[in-house]
Amino acid sequence: MKTDILQHNLVPEHVILSDEETEKVLEELNSTTDQLPKILPNDPVVKAIGANVGDVLKITRKSETAGIFVAYRIVRE
Repeated sequence: MKTDILQHNLVPEHVILSDEETEKVLEELNSTTDQLPKILPNDPVVKAIGANVGDVLKITRKSETAGIFVAYRIVRE
C-alpha cells in the first residue's frame, strides 16, 4: 500500500502558481525568478503534484509561532 505524502501532517500545502500569479507575486516581492529559492525536480512533493522545471510553487506552512507562513520556490536543478 502506497502512502500519499501530500496527506502527511508534516508536509505543508504546495500549489503550482499560474504565470499570472507568478508575475503578481514577483511584483509584490520586487523580485525575479532568479532570486527565488529553488526546489529540486526530484523532490517527492514536486513529483507528487506534477510540477515541472520553471514552475513556481507557493508553500503554505502552519506554525504555532508565526501562524500561517507562505514561501515561494522555483523548480530548478
